[in-house]
Amino acid sequence: MNSIENRLKDILIIDLFIELEKNKILAAHSFRNDLGIDSIGFVELKSQVEKQFSIVIHDDDFTPDNFSTISSLTELINRYGKANGVRG
Repeated sequence: MNSIENRLKDILIIDLFIELEKNKILAAHSFRNDLGIDSIGFVELKSQVEKQFSIVIHDDDFTPDNFSTISSLTELINRYGKANGVRG
């Protein structure tokens, strides 16, 4: 598991109170359907990702496609990191 995925799982458990063991959260789990994140949870997830990865996610990128799974969010973070010269 890469460090971005690991950090995202920590955010889900610590900040969004997802009640699964870290090793049971899969990169392909749907945030909404599998983990039960609601609209307020997505706003919190965005906020925590911005804080943890020192990025600002533009409104155009705050979409269901980018925030559907750990995998999709990891790709978004990688794109922002490369644009800012940051590594996850």
